[in-house]
Formats: sequence, C-alpha cells, structure tokens
Amino acid sequence: MNFLRGVMGGPSAGPQPSGAETIQKLCDRVASSTLLDDRRDAVRALKSLSKKYRLEVGIQAMEHLIHVLQTDRSDSEIIGYALDTLYNVISNDLEEEEQEENLPKQVDDLGSQFTEIFIKQQENVTLLLTLVEEFDFHVRWPGVKLLTSLLKQQGPQVQQIILVSPMGVSRLMDLLADSREVIRNDGVLLLQQLTKSNAAIQKIVAFENAFERLLDIITEEGNSDGGIVVEDCLLLLQNLLKNNNSNQNFFKEGSYIQRMKPWFEVGDDNCGWSAQKVTNLHLMLQLVRVLVSPTNPPGATSSCQKAMFHCGLLQQLCTILMATGVPADILTETINTVSEVIRGCQMNQDYFASVNAPSNPPRPAIVVLLMSMVNERQPFVLRCAVLYCFQCFLYKNQKGQGEIVSTLLPSTIDATGNSVSAGQLLCGGLFSTDSLSNWCAAVALAHALQENATLKEQLLRVQLATSIGNPPVSLLQQCTNILSQGSKVQTRVGLLMLLCTWLSNCSIAVTHFLHNPANVPFLTGQIAENLGEEEQLVQGLCALLLGISIYYNDNSLENYRKEKLKQLIEKRIGRENFIEKLGFISKHELYSRAAQKPQPSFSSPDHMMFDHEFTKLVKELEGVISKAIYKSSEEDKKEEEVKKTLEQHDNIVTHYKKVIREQDQELEELKQRINTLTSQNEQLQATVTQQVSQIQQHKDQYNLLKVQLGKDTQHHNSHSDTFQMNGIQTEEVSKLKEELEEWKNKHELLQGQLREKDFVIEKLKSSQLEIGTTEQSSQTSKSGGLEHNNELQKELEMLRSQIQLQSAEISKLQMENQKLQVMNTTADPVLGDISARAANNSELEGRLEQEIRELKSEVKALSEEKESLKQHLDSSSSTVAILQDEKSKLQQEVAESKKEQDDLLVLLADQDQKLSALKIKLKDLGVPVEDEDDIESGDQGDEDEDGDEEEQD
Repeated sequence: MNFLRGVMGGPSAGPQPSGAETIQKLCDRVASSTLLDDRRDAVRALKSLSKKYRLEVGIQAMEHLIHVLQTDRSDSEIIGYALDTLYNVISNDLEEEEQEENLPKQVDDLGSQFTEIFIKQQENVTLLLTLVEEFDFHVRWPGVKLLTSLLKQQGPQVQQIILVSPMGVSRLMDLLADSREVIRNDGVLLLQQLTKSNAAIQKIVAFENAFERLLDIITEEGNSDGGIVVEDCLLLLQNLLKNNNSNQNFFKEGSYIQRMKPWFEVGDDNCGWSAQKVTNLHLMLQLVRVLVSPTNPPGATSSCQKAMFHCGLLQQLCTILMATGVPADILTETINTVSEVIRGCQMNQDYFASVNAPSNPPRPAIVVLLMSMVNERQPFVLRCAVLYCFQCFLYKNQKGQGEIVSTLLPSTIDATGNSVSAGQLLCGGLFSTDSLSNWCAAVALAHALQENATLKEQLLRVQLATSIGNPPVSLLQQCTNILSQGSKVQTRVGLLMLLCTWLSNCSIAVTHFLHNPANVPFLTGQIAENLGEEEQLVQGLCALLLGISIYYNDNSLENYRKEKLKQLIEKRIGRENFIEKLGFISKHELYSRAAQKPQPSFSSPDHMMFDHEFTKLVKELEGVISKAIYKSSEEDKKEEEVKKTLEQHDNIVTHYKKVIREQDQELEELKQRINTLTSQNEQLQATVTQQVSQIQQHKDQYNLLKVQLGKDTQHHNSHSDTFQMNGIQTEEVSKLKEELEEWKNKHELLQGQLREKDFVIEKLKSSQLEIGTTEQSSQTSKSGGLEHNNELQKELEMLRSQIQLQSAEISKLQMENQKLQVMNTTADPVLGDISARAANNSELEGRLEQEIRELKSEVKALSEEKESLKQHLDSSSSTVAILQDEKSKLQQEVAESKKEQDDLLVLLADQDQKLSALKIKLKDLGVPVEDEDDIESGDQGDEDEDGDEEEQD
C-alpha cells in the first residue's frame, strides 16, 4: 500500500509523476514482485487507470496481464482484476460522458487493434475459454464480458479459434445453465456474437440443446411480457434459424414450433402496450417468418406451415389480426406473418378464407383487409402488408382465385347491396381517384388471374355500370378507357400490368382487346413518342402489351392478324425502336428491386411500380416477343403448326390426366371399401376372439366345477376312511348302492333308445303301407331296407354285447357285495345295521337282475319285430327319395346312439376304476381281498378254521 501511495499521489512535496510513468511503474511491479499481494494491488491500480489511460495501459500492461492470467490462476481476485482491465482496454463500450464527438472512429480502431494483438496468440483465447469454465463469479463474469468484446471487435477470427478449440462451443453453452442471472444473460449476449454469420457454430449450438434452454428462459421471463432478456433470447434464436435449413428442420422436428403458440396469447385488454412488449412481439413474429420464409426450401417451408396450423399457431395469429387495440406496427407485422404462413399452403389458405372479423354482421377477414388496402387514410406500410397477404392467399390457390373472380360475375353479385364483396372492393379501388389504390387493386386482381386461363376468360363477362343512362361496359374496356385518359403514371403502370397478365396465354382475351379499334392506335402512339424518363416505363409496358397481342394472337380478326400488326410496328415505330422501348422495363431500378423478393417493400408510395410476380412474366415474355417481331410469315405458319401439334399433345395429355384422375378416384373408392371391409373384418375377428374367450371362460368354469366335485369326492372318501378305521364300513355299501342306482338309470336310457327305435320302425312301416311304386323302385327299396336292417342288426348286436358286459360287471359287484357282507358278519356284532343295509343291497340287486331280464326280453322282442320288419320291407314299394331321407336320419340317430354307447363305455371304465379303488381300500383296512376265481375256495377255508376253534373250546 505504501507503494500505491507513492505511485498514485501521496503527501510528498516532489513533482507528481505522469500517467504513463505511473502505469510503467505498476507494470514493473506486476512483473517483478514476488509477493502475490503486491501483484494484486498493482493489477487493481491498473484496472482503475484503464478507462482514463486506455491506450497507455493497453500498450504497456497487456503482456503482463496475460502473464498474470497464465501464472496466478490460483488467486481468483487477481484474475478478476486482470480480466476487468483487459475488458476496459479492448471494449469500446465507454460511458457516454467520457466519449467525445470527434473520437468514435478512433475508439473503434483502438479496440480492434488491441483485440488483434490479444488474439494473435491463439493460446490467449483458449486460456480465456478455460477461465470462463470457472464457477467463481469474479472470474467467470469478467471472462464472459471480455470474450464478448473480442467477438464484437474481430468476430470471424475469434469464431474460428473457438471452433477449432476442443469443446470450445460446449463450454460456452454451459453459461445458459448458470443459476446467476447476470452470467446467464451475458452468456446469451456472448452466444449472439458467437453465432453471427457462422453456420457451423450455429449447428453446434443448436445441437447442444440451445433451443430448449432459450425457450425455457423466455417462458420463465413471461413470454412477450418479459424484459430485455426475452429480446436477447429471441435475437439469438433468429441467429440460429435464419438461412440455416439444418437448424430449421431440427427446430421443427423437436416440436419447438408448438412452444411458440403461448407467445401470441394476448388478452382482451390490448391497451397500454409497453415498448418492450412491442419489441418482443415484433421479434417473435419475425422468428415465425424465418421458419416460413419464401426463400427457404419449399419442402421445409411447407412442413413448418402445416405444423403451425396443427398446433393452433395460425389460429392465434388470426386472432391478433382481428383484435382491437393492437399497435399499428404489430398489426402490420402480424399481417406479413400470416401472409407467409399461408403462402402456397392450401390447407392454411382454406382456413384463412373461413376467418371472419368480429363485426355485426360478421365479414370475412379478406374483405376487411381489402377495405384497409383501398382506403387512402390507412398507413402506407399497412396497405402494403394487406396487399402481400392477398397475394399470398392467392399464390398457387386456384380455388381462392375462383372465389374472388366469382364475386365479380353477374350471377353472384348481391343485388340487395347489404354486403360488400372482395370483387366489388377491387373494382372500387381500381377506378378510385387514389393512384395507390388503383395500383394495389390492379396488382391484386392480376394475382387472381395468375396462371389461370379459365378465370381470364370468365373475367371477360364482367360488366360495369359507368353512369346512369349509359349502357354497361366490360371490365376490359373500362381499363383501356382509363388508360387512354392520361391518368397518373402509377395508375397507368398498374393497369398495364393487369392487362399484360390478363392477355398473356389467353387468345380469347387478346381477341377481345383487339376488337376495340382504339386500343392498337393508342399503344403505337404511346410507343412512338419521345417522352421523358417518367414516361419511359409506361412506353415499355405498352410495348410489352402490344407484343403479347401479337404473340398470343390466333388471327381470328382479319384486320389485326399477326403479320399486319408487325407491319404496323415496322411503319409506325420501327423494330429496333420497339425492342429498345421493350427493354426499358428490365433496365429500370424499381424492376430490379421488385424482382428480389415476393414481399412488396417500398420506401415511399412513389416507388411502388412493379410487382414481384409481374417481373417473372416480363422475364419470360421479353425474349419470345423480341423473336416474334422479327419472324416472317412462313416462320409464323410453322410456329402455328407447332402450336397446334402442341395443343393436340396437350389435349391428349389432358385426356390421359382425366383418365388417371378417374382411375385415382376409383382407386380411392376401392381403398375406402377395402378399409371398410378391413374394419368389418377386424370387428368380426374381435367378436370371434371375444366368443373364444367366453368359451374358454366357460371351459375354465367347467374345469373348476369338476375339480371342486373331485375335492368333494375326496373329502367323502376321506370321511369313509375314518369310519373304516373305526371298524365301520357302511360307506362302501352306500357307494355300491349308488352305483346300482346309476346302472338302473343307464338301463332306463337304453330302454328309451329302444323306444325311439321302435318309433322309427313304426314310422317306416306306415310310410311303406301308404306309397306304392314300380318294380324298379321296389327293388331299390329292398336293397335300401336290407342295408338299413343290417345296420339295425349290428346296432342290436352291439347293444347285446354291451348288456352282457354290464351283466358281467353286475355279477362282479354282487360278488364284491357278498364279500363285504362276509366281512361285516366277522366285524363287531354291535354293527347289526350293516346286515340290514346288505339286505337292502341284495334287494336292489334282485331288482336290477329283474330289470336286466326284462331288457333281454325286450331285446328278443325287438329281434322278432326286426324279422317281421324284413318281411314288410320285402313287400314295400316306397320311393327312393323317401328311403334315402329316412336312411340319412337313421344314420344320424345311429351316430348319436353310438356316441351315447361310447359314453356308457366310459362310465363302465370309471366303475372298474372305482371297484379297484374299493379293493385297495379294503386291503388297506386289513381285509383280505381275493380274485373272483378264488372266492369259493377262500370261503371253504374260513369254515374249516371256524370248526377248529370250536373243538379247541
């Protein structure tokens, strides 16, 4: 500190050192001091002197300050002072009170020179990027400001150094995530300078998630109601998207267009807009226009336009367009934005045509805008914006063109006069006293005819009532009348552009134009005169109109054939003079301006002369008209033949296009039918799937019930085991009783089947007795009857075998029952009721045997009836058809009986399994169980053992 007092001016009585000497001493101190505190104080002193003595500090201290940045990185305080000092030296952002009026250029040169010195060593910029990564506020913030200043002074050079530096751009992107708003906001300014006019850096910044972060900042700050931070973010977004197709596609694919919609949600109360809000909304609208600019690739523009419609952004812009209280410049920019959003996009154009203004009664937005365009009291820029909007609405929109022209045709004009149509507004503007309205209406009407020959022919039908009592005149005639009256240059230019557009590529319109005998003399007179520079433009347009009348002339008028018009030009004007006057158009300065971009942008109304689309027409026709003037009649004839051939070719192409269109319609209908059938098939499949699932559910329920029944049976068996363990075996007897009941039911079923067979036989008997036929039918019936008898015999044999099997099973059950009775007699005498139940079982067995005997007798009777049936069938004379019908029915019934027999066999098999299970249980209880063959011998053995025991007693 003592050093500083001596340098900065203490109480010493000697002469005061100059600023340069002080700076030199401080630089020596920075270079030579070994103590960090001394160096830090010296750098702080340099910082305080750097604004006043910028040149001296920059020349003497820059090298030492860079050395401090390299060697003293451990001390954030001295690093911060050094960065601040370098910023003061390099930056041109001085305080206004310190600037002098005659020094700004010198100041700019000074900053640029110091920047060049600093970046001469690329390691300095790399070192600065490293310091910007530091989290310490006193290092990061001055580092960001210094790097921003370097980019302002020597942008391309610094951009290149950062681009080749490893992770250079990525390091700077981290500034947007800093929680300290000062650093984040200055980071946005830094990225603004970094991304200027450098597509490579723009792509890197975009793919480092810049869009997401910037949109988040805009949302946090309040969208259009935010402060200057929102403005800075929007400027950075413009840098990233403007003329960068890759970033525009990335922005669209990332669904960031949808996030722009809340920007334009303005409230109902639109009064009192702040200047910052107007600026923010203006930049937001410009950002939308960047995405849909006509200079972008058509595919990219179209996809962005569709995305803006689907997310509701276009609807929101139309809401602002029709709102009240919106500032004039915002309204103008909104109109321009809507224009480019709908330009060339049929879907958006159709939506815009359906927008109505909130008036009573509601009027289409197009009509309201046209009312502003033809109103001379509206601002000039607003009228230009409305014209651009109307042009964009009609661009490649034949449907919209037809709707506009239809409002002029006699059949569609509203006779009541309650509503004003677009066509009426255009006609009113075309013939008003305001030259600017004349020009705008003429250009707008020309766009309604652009590349549409059908509408050019229909417009010839338009009739205008000029005054009361006079007959109406055509629109074409009225235009030529005003043209010949010598109105203002702007009006005549507009009308000539309309006529040139109308007559081009429309021979019928040319014939109507030439039918008026005053038109050709007027044009030749205008071209032949030597007028001033202002009239040269009109002369050139007159030459173009006359050339169109020659080139598209179909020679239908004898007095105005191509050859006669060429001779007239040769006599009255001269071919060279005609070509020279025709060239006045493309050589005009205003023509070159209009040809640059579609939007009409003029510094003043006087410069409003040419339309962008008209410049394309001039470029297309100028050469062919020049050639047509010099062609001979023979060449014209050849050209006519070529034209006819081309027309025929076009007709053939049109025919095939029509056929293809019809086929496309048929294909579409077939596709729709296929889609309908596919949907029906899917519905049926869904129904089938549902039914299958229901069937599966029913199966599962059936299996579940089956399992539950099995569990109940197991529980029943376990209960019976408990009784058996206690010496009680009543459960087996009851089970046998149940089995006998089942057999009884089965026999009843068999009896029912036999009764059904009897009924069938009786039916056959009755049919045989009623009908008589010839020998041939009798023989056929005999053979059929024999076959049927054979089948019945087979079925009866099967029934007999089944009954024998059942009898065998019943005998087995009887033997088992006897064994159980024997075991019951050997058990505890207390269980006397078992013998009673056994007696009951024996009774049931007796009944069963009796039923079996009855069944056998019924079978025998059935066989006897079969024999009698044979005899009756031998004498039957029924028809073949009836017997075949009965045969098929009997076959079905036999199949059903076979199925039932199979079920009976399955039940018998189950009974065998149950009997074997009963035997196993008896064995488990200790009761010996023998086979059927050994039953008698086993019984005799038991009697011998009982006799031996009595003798011992």
